[in-house]
Amino acid sequence: MSSSEDEDGAGWEDWAENGDDAGSIVKCLLCSSSFSSADQAFHHCSQQHGLDFGALRLHSRLDFYQALRLLNFIRSEFQDESAFQDHVDSTRHCSLPGSDRWKDDFYLAPFLKDDALLYNFDLEDIEEDGNGTIDRDEIISELANLDPGEGSIDEAIRELATSSLPTSEATSTGNGKLAEKKKRVSFDNVVKEEILRVNSTYFSSYGEYGIHREMLGDKVRTEAYQKAILHNPPLLENALVMDIGCGTGILSLFAAKAGASKVIAVDGSEKMAMVAREVARDNGFISDGSPGNTIEVVGGMIEDLDGKLSISPHSVDVIISEWMGYGLLYESMLGSVLHARDRWLKPGGSILPDTAEMFVAGFGKGATSLPFWEDVYGFNMKRIGNEVLEHAANAPVVDVVNREDIVTDSFSIQKFDILTMKPDDVDFHAHFELKPRTASPVWCYGVVLWFDVGFTERCCKVSPVTMTTSPFSPSTHWSQTILTFRNPILLSREASAGPGESGTKENPAALLKGRISIARSFKHRSIDISLETAAVAAESGAAFPMPVQIFGL
Repeated sequence: MSSSEDEDGAGWEDWAENGDDAGSIVKCLLCSSSFSSADQAFHHCSQQHGLDFGALRLHSRLDFYQALRLLNFIRSEFQDESAFQDHVDSTRHCSLPGSDRWKDDFYLAPFLKDDALLYNFDLEDIEEDGNGTIDRDEIISELANLDPGEGSIDEAIRELATSSLPTSEATSTGNGKLAEKKKRVSFDNVVKEEILRVNSTYFSSYGEYGIHREMLGDKVRTEAYQKAILHNPPLLENALVMDIGCGTGILSLFAAKAGASKVIAVDGSEKMAMVAREVARDNGFISDGSPGNTIEVVGGMIEDLDGKLSISPHSVDVIISEWMGYGLLYESMLGSVLHARDRWLKPGGSILPDTAEMFVAGFGKGATSLPFWEDVYGFNMKRIGNEVLEHAANAPVVDVVNREDIVTDSFSIQKFDILTMKPDDVDFHAHFELKPRTASPVWCYGVVLWFDVGFTERCCKVSPVTMTTSPFSPSTHWSQTILTFRNPILLSREASAGPGESGTKENPAALLKGRISIARSFKHRSIDISLETAAVAAESGAAFPMPVQIFGL
């Protein structure tokens, strides 16, 4: 056997061990039939149902994500062949659904768990980069260089990108295995390209000065950091500090003013890194030609800077970062802080802030737009208000909720210890119970989320600080995150048991129970929120569940 044959044999063996799954069952899109390969399933759909997915994708010029959405849409909306026949003409030609609902990002999430078809629609028919096919050596090289841990890929996409591909009829030959492997490479590359695209958009948005004006002008936010840094001299004096997501550099300036010996300021926006560098220079913390500059500004994501910083791993005394997004976890920047902690923070080091806590409470009609639409210059436009409310039941609203519009007590749903938590801890679910605040009956239109962060005495021993985004405190640029019910629930402390469903005008509920799940979304830097609620009847304690709601933030 020649050396090249030996290498080829080893390569195919490795692929067979890692990539093939001869036991995969592939389900038809439109009926209960099952097949041993995706090719068979697609052929069946074409011949029996008139759904030639490959031809439809080519004819409609669907890119990768459009095809993914369409597959999941068909799975979700067309449970049998008859429901799909409106989209098949007399010549058995299939067309796209007339509605644009299938284009919604909701359908990026797999409708069917472990759906083998999601791995097998042809990624080569439409080349988005115009580069034609990849030969085997290129594929092997790409596979060797793939880093599954690169970036903060959400769990759904990570599972799709790394799972073994199902065996098809073609995989009985080397060329078939090559084709399957190319599909996996293509999928991984698409995921990586999407992460790069989202990161580019995200950091570009922070290159605009308006958002920095808004954050700097948020006195609750900025003064909390100022107090935590400047009012705790033992923490910062002669310390090596790292500022993650430095923006204009305000937190680095606070740290330098507090006596830090060195501040490494990092920002993913090259423009803002340049701005922060000039701001530090303007304030005397950087001098041209001086080796002893207090502030060093580095452009780039902290995850990409291993081996590129002027400091040693595990040498940082204090990490500071304003990483919080809407609903605390939107933007997913906490993962960057945890990466910096694990790579650069010394044992016993500090993080500011070092704790975070999320809360939920019920809100009333005043926190919706209904009061506005009910009387517009003396005219009744409630019809519009109801439509706005219906839309709000499908998408979270970020807005300020006034304290008088909170109609229940509050409930802590999650606490994070930034010094010890794991990256996957940001995905969680929690149960909550909400009781009405007043004795008189009150309609609850949904729940509102907010968060606190703590600069606790564990790190800020001289002067601990708590920053809150609560509706009971001065508003911040984070506002609150509003999750609206499809139908309001009537609550009353003095509710008595009555006939029928609880939470109605005839039978107010004594308690609102719920379960909330928050997880990183398939869309990089976004989060998905699942909300389950039930109105609990007085005396009997019977729970009347409401439909589950899914929100994307």
